[in-house]
Amino acid sequence: MQTPADRQDRHEYPAHWEADVVLRDGGTARIRPITVDDADRLVSFYEQVSDESKYYRFFAPYPRLSAKDVHRFTHHDFVDRVGLAATVGGEFIATVRYDRIGADGMPASGPADEAEVAFLVQDAHQGRGVASALLEHIAAVARERGIRRFAAEVLPANNRMIKVFTDAGYTQRRSFEDGVVRLEFGLEPTDRSLAVQRAREQRAEARSVRRLLAPGSVAVVGVGRVPGGVGRGVLGNIRDAGYPGRLHAVNSAFPAGLGEVDGVPAHRSVRDIEGPVDLAVVAVPAEQVPAVVAECGEHGVQGLVVLSAGYAESGPGGRERQRALVRAARAYGMRIIGPNAFGVINTAPDVRLNASLAPEMPRPGRIGMFAQSGAIGIALLSRLHRRGGGVTGVTGVSTFVSAGNRADVSGNDVLQYWYDDPDTDVVLMYLESIGNPRKFTRLARRTAAAKPLVVVQGTGTAPQGHAVRATRLPYATVSALLRQAGVIRVDTITELVDAGLLLARQPLPAGPRVAILGNSESLGVLTYDRCLAEGLRPARPVDLTTGATAEDFHRALSAALADDTCDCVVVTAIPAIGEASPGDAELAAALRSASAAVPGKPVLVVHVELGGLAEALSAAASTAPRAAGRPAGPEDGTGPAVGLAVRPPAAPAARTRTETDGAVPPAPPEGTRLIPAYPAAERAVRALSEAVKYARWRREATDPGKVPEYDDVDEKGAARLIGELLARGEGPTVPAAETCELLGKYGVHVRRALPAPTPDAAAEAARALGYPVALKATAPHLRHRADLGGVRLDLADEEQLRRAYAELAELFGRPEELRPVVQGMAPRGVDTVVRAVIDPAAGAVLSFGLAGAASELLGDMAHRLVPVTDREAASLVRAIRTAPLLFGWRGSTPVDTPALEELLLRVSRLVDDHPEVVEVVLEPAVVAPHGVSVLGATVRLAPPPARDDLGPRTLPAY
Repeated sequence: MQTPADRQDRHEYPAHWEADVVLRDGGTARIRPITVDDADRLVSFYEQVSDESKYYRFFAPYPRLSAKDVHRFTHHDFVDRVGLAATVGGEFIATVRYDRIGADGMPASGPADEAEVAFLVQDAHQGRGVASALLEHIAAVARERGIRRFAAEVLPANNRMIKVFTDAGYTQRRSFEDGVVRLEFGLEPTDRSLAVQRAREQRAEARSVRRLLAPGSVAVVGVGRVPGGVGRGVLGNIRDAGYPGRLHAVNSAFPAGLGEVDGVPAHRSVRDIEGPVDLAVVAVPAEQVPAVVAECGEHGVQGLVVLSAGYAESGPGGRERQRALVRAARAYGMRIIGPNAFGVINTAPDVRLNASLAPEMPRPGRIGMFAQSGAIGIALLSRLHRRGGGVTGVTGVSTFVSAGNRADVSGNDVLQYWYDDPDTDVVLMYLESIGNPRKFTRLARRTAAAKPLVVVQGTGTAPQGHAVRATRLPYATVSALLRQAGVIRVDTITELVDAGLLLARQPLPAGPRVAILGNSESLGVLTYDRCLAEGLRPARPVDLTTGATAEDFHRALSAALADDTCDCVVVTAIPAIGEASPGDAELAAALRSASAAVPGKPVLVVHVELGGLAEALSAAASTAPRAAGRPAGPEDGTGPAVGLAVRPPAAPAARTRTETDGAVPPAPPEGTRLIPAYPAAERAVRALSEAVKYARWRREATDPGKVPEYDDVDEKGAARLIGELLARGEGPTVPAAETCELLGKYGVHVRRALPAPTPDAAAEAARALGYPVALKATAPHLRHRADLGGVRLDLADEEQLRRAYAELAELFGRPEELRPVVQGMAPRGVDTVVRAVIDPAAGAVLSFGLAGAASELLGDMAHRLVPVTDREAASLVRAIRTAPLLFGWRGSTPVDTPALEELLLRVSRLVDDHPEVVEVVLEPAVVAPHGVSVLGATVRLAPPPARDDLGPRTLPAY
């Protein structure tokens, strides 16, 4: 008799179980199923495991695997017996397997839903989080194969393995018998297990980026033998920035015996470098990169910045080269920034890394910047340099990443790093594409709750070199979802920098009430109008007249800041004429002093052609000494408009070179509050408006609401019905009767509609439903098109019904073309549409709008990510521009918005509970003064994806 272990494989190799993962220390490993071809790898792996670890695995001394053991551990049916291995460099570093068991603990097949699980991790890789990652993946595999519980037997002294299970967050039961700890736990994700998984993901991915941004040693591969070229230039940039770690120049063409290049140790290969190399900057032609990657991997390099071009941006051949590059790097546990990257910068005083093509180190500051293309990266650094990130002394950069084709490290990874980076207060990102919108919105929501995240989002057309998941969502919908996640969405690089400077150095406003004061009535009025246009609540401008003195500005600003009805202040200033007019330094000092007295409210300055004031504002924050005998001017960083320190500058500090005069002012003293200045009112007000909206989001995010429970929801009944429909092959569109049944299990009741293929059938249907009734044509070209005349309402008797039937047939054709139905009349109200869709990139999205032209022609729809909380449902109803029609516009009767919000919550719950439900459309849903009537509904089903955002941690597949 054959046992399950004797059977041949019953399933093909499950390639979708393969995944790359980031481990706790920031390195990577590949997880894949174990096959019959892995016998030698398994034996080699086992030989490198200590006797103690073998004892913990087998509960007895077990020095080597027998041939029978090797056969058992490499032959799986991928259903009842599954083994996974974590590999680095193609070799096993850890394994995990499960065996399905029955109630008697013996090997079994389905429908038995329990399995025994066991791990073995090489001692050299213990403590890297390998077992935790394997547990996530083997649990996902088990759920896919119908297993709902794991059981594990562990020796009490094996504390590490016990901790792996107990820390995973699953619901557990523990027992102790015969000297063995037995752990049993369900595999359905819980809130705690998801929180644990995502916390581990954040720590691992942040550490992987930290290894790239703060390396202890760097090798530049591709340094030219003569001055010039990319490699030689990057080497000089790293050296000139004052990088304190070990730096190496590498070129296979260096002559034998060459000891140094530009004062840096020279080598012909990475293998020739004594000691570890943390980061390799690769600047060789694309065809030479594979050999460099192999050298780096064999030497133990932790990460790569690949500046080389000729990859996916160059076409199909380059795309395949890019895939091979990522696969090769991950096989050695390395992460990649690039290819086709501009580079990375870290201004931290103990790092000072400029591994980029930027010839000058940006001024240190607290703004983290991410761009994908080099051109945008240059533009961002340049704007921030002119406005306050360079010689002007206002604020600067903590870290900068230009990821090029972002084949591996993406904006998501860098967000994980910035989330808890103590050196970064504000994040600025220019995203030409979003590879994984679902994950990005999740990470953005968490990051935005801690620090501002300002994003310029691409138009939706990804550059050729970017791998982007297909999405069916319009660009505007993705933008709305980003705003829902707390992202400050702006449209241009200028707006990105404007908002960043304000958020980096000013407190968040407590509300939208704006005080405006200045020495120009017309500029004050212009600022006032812009505030109204941006949805702010400005007070009437205070005109200090063109003869205002510095003391007048000080007095007015102090009064505005002390006013409890003011949340923020915009100061407007134009050049003054006359002996009594204040000097620029005097005016700057006056504003600085008044602002310092009330530090809790933001202050902005709008200036027009005030070069002198701009110089004074800049000088107030600068601590760099001027060249002897040279007057202040643009060369000293006192050029265009930037900012003003609230406390006196510190003593002069060390200088670093700049392109202009050889000096960059050091970072402002810790705690210095800087006042940003803008050359136009609309730019200042737009930045302020974004800060106000973000501050409101932060306040609301502290109480996001809850997903309510409804006693009448039949989740199990809905699951059975969905299973039956999929088993019968129904779909993707569910028949009308089953649609009503499925929605009814979640308390969404669709008003009954009966087919009316003939006038007599229509009359019979009306008698069954009761008059008054509606007669509707449901043909695709007429459905939901009351404007075409395909709907007749309030038919009070059979005579009216038959007349309406004849009119529709005369207008639109035979009944079989019209597909008429009869439906009971619903109470009058506002017609709305509710949609929920599962997007392959963004996940489940709930949308709401008014039915008809408002949503179809004007695109007036609001969107929220599922699951929706009660607060989010309320905000969704109020987010559309036509929302006043629901709340008594022009004297109309307000409708039952609480009932509408409950409908939204029930649809959200249905889609969240059942990933097989890929689309729900309720149109129209008529919201009356009392209650909601759903008159039409469509549901589409599809088999759920094998892995989703609740699944195990993985890197994007290549």
